[in-house]
Amino acid sequence: MKRGWRPWPRQLWLQRLFVGVVLSGVGCFAWGFFWEPRQLVERDYEFRLPHWSRDCDGLRIDVVADLHTGSPHNGLDRLDHIVERLVASDAQAVLMAGDYVILSVLGGSYISAEQMAPHLRPLTRRKPVYAVLGNHDWWKDGVRVRAALESAGVIVLEDQAQAVQLGACRVWVVGIGDKWEAAHDIDRAFAGVADDAPVLALTHNPDLFPEVPPRASLTVAGHTHGGQVRLPWIGTPVLPADQRYAGGYLIEDGKSLFVSTGIGTSILPVRFGVPPEISRLTLRAAVPGRERHAPD
Repeated sequence: MKRGWRPWPRQLWLQRLFVGVVLSGVGCFAWGFFWEPRQLVERDYEFRLPHWSRDCDGLRIDVVADLHTGSPHNGLDRLDHIVERLVASDAQAVLMAGDYVILSVLGGSYISAEQMAPHLRPLTRRKPVYAVLGNHDWWKDGVRVRAALESAGVIVLEDQAQAVQLGACRVWVVGIGDKWEAAHDIDRAFAGVADDAPVLALTHNPDLFPEVPPRASLTVAGHTHGGQVRLPWIGTPVLPADQRYAGGYLIEDGKSLFVSTGIGTSILPVRFGVPPEISRLTLRAAVPGRERHAPD
């Protein structure tokens, strides 16, 4: 011990602790409300899927969900940037998993589907874009939202199936209506699948996943925003779906699900540990005896 050293008085120690806690809180607040919601990550995933043909091995698909155009830091200029990234991607098609508009969010500004949809045209001119509607879209008149998207070249599938030819790959895209606000007639949606080509099922709310038949090679959903806040050791305190469907890739009862954590925000304009994401999927045929996986 150095000569003349004295321990901190208890009051000084408490003061420094208080200042540290306050500064940490301010930093977390600034990060969650101002920094992270402005970010955009492009994250790669690779899945080995059942019922996936050799002709479709290596197919690349981009997924976006919950654009919520009009939420804070998420106006039309931001949408233009997202579209630029999707256009630049080597993905052969884009899946959009609902909630293009926003009902309400603190600090946001409502942007109608008619204002938003034309900004998607540079994308739909380059590659096929398939979509379903989300609960916010229905709250803001789903018929109008669908019409606006279709006027911009988006293919909206509500309890419908469409065969798609992407290079040598023939695949079905099956759109299932939102669990909360639409009929979500799964039998009707799959009734349109007329051959044994691989199936990509697209819906908004992942809570529908247990009802999706094993015929689907992969189900893609959104809605959760990843909880918007993901804390160390705690996880996602608030989630509008079953906790096991918070985000990412899941195999359950032999079926595969991918949940996009989305772009925008709802209710509170915060993202902490769950940055806005464009998900870039590479889809491969399952190898017998080899476990399907997704990277961290």
